[in-house]
Amino acid sequence: MLNLILKGGPVMYPLLICSLISLTITIERIIFWSNETRRIDRKLLDQVFGEIEKGFFDKAIALGDKSKDYMIKIVCYALTHHKSARINMLEMAADDEIDRMKRGMAVLDTIITMAPLLGILGTVTGIIVSFDFLGKAGVDDPKAVTGGIAQALITTATGLTIALASIIPYNYFVVKLERAARNIEKCTTRFEIYHKEGKDEGKS
Repeated sequence: MLNLILKGGPVMYPLLICSLISLTITIERIIFWSNETRRIDRKLLDQVFGEIEKGFFDKAIALGDKSKDYMIKIVCYALTHHKSARINMLEMAADDEIDRMKRGMAVLDTIITMAPLLGILGTVTGIIVSFDFLGKAGVDDPKAVTGGIAQALITTATGLTIALASIIPYNYFVVKLERAARNIEKCTTRFEIYHKEGKDEGKS
């Protein structure tokens, strides 16, 4: 492995950094989404909304207070504020949860784009060096030139490998994020409806 890095030249070092960052983010996001999926409690969410529909907001908060389900957390956060600001607080909490779910995604996306470009850069610089050597030494030692080009191609192969290894988990995380965003959107719509019904019932 060390020999491969040395053969690839100086561009291999930023590529190595990219691979380590990509691996770290991938592992962290896998653990994150595994925990978020495990914490989802649809039954408790329905119970919370049942109390909201009845106008018993304090009971709804008490029910969902200890839950780590991101949808219940959003709802309870909104309920802890004054009734005139609850919808705004709901939207703010939803945005915060989406931002938390997006963490690391921009960096991973950048690595997917940047790694192949770094690989091509390493190959181009390696070929320039090889042809410069050819210009100075002539064709007396063609193996030295072809060997130099072969080494230069290592960076392209490495960059493509990093991008391919990163794009699969990235797309998986995008799907999880989109699904969570739809759940949050449904949850916020449901809250707005039930909250209004709860207020109206409380007045009657």
